[in-house]
Amino acid sequence: MHKSIVPVVGGLSLLLTYRALVLFDIDGTLVRRAGPHHREALVYAVRRVTGLETTTEGIPVQGMLDPDIIAVMMRRAGAPRSRIASALPEILPVAERRYLRTCPPLHDKHCPGVAPLLERLTRRKLLLGLVTGNLTRIGWRKLERAGLKDYFRYGAFAETARTRAGLVKIAVREARCRGWIPREAAISLIGDAPADIQAARRNRIRAISVATGLTSSQELLAEQPDILLRNLRMLRLRMVEC
Repeated sequence: MHKSIVPVVGGLSLLLTYRALVLFDIDGTLVRRAGPHHREALVYAVRRVTGLETTTEGIPVQGMLDPDIIAVMMRRAGAPRSRIASALPEILPVAERRYLRTCPPLHDKHCPGVAPLLERLTRRKLLLGLVTGNLTRIGWRKLERAGLKDYFRYGAFAETARTRAGLVKIAVREARCRGWIPREAAISLIGDAPADIQAARRNRIRAISVATGLTSSQELLAEQPDILLRNLRMLRLRMVEC
């Protein structure tokens, strides 16, 4: 079993053994009904940088990456692709800063069973990471305000890859390259959208679906996840350790 040295308080080091890697989506998987602040931050950023009035209304945002949502918003407002491409690098940090200022407390927005599950996984010495369509600072802020941030060691966020499958690839590669898990370790992706199942399939890791987001159980089942759960209260350790 692979072991890694992790620095701790006081300059000492603690020998940790990670039995498996469990990757989590955020929205609809860890937290839900988090309010309009994330969408409003995207709309604000587009307006601040480009002057365009946009909306997320009518855009099927579940499973999408934030840069793709912004691109659709701008395209529907009449912006050409060249303008979208040139403006995105400036829009993204503005959206992040806006969300940092406006995100409310989210401790009461956990999906069912989230905190007890994360506690159990941590006690079992499993490596927990994020794969999310959120921009980096938005994702971490959301988890911080939900009281869940400290459970996660790292993450792959929206601006670091073009697709969700690309984010999974980054997350798995980083865990292996840093020596946090051995190559044969079990790896699972837990999410609430068809895009999560598809991303897991493309990376040949276990796809675990939870019906706590906007997608129905029937729609998730049609994508043939390895495991389909009503919520995270139903997840058993053997589902992610082996």
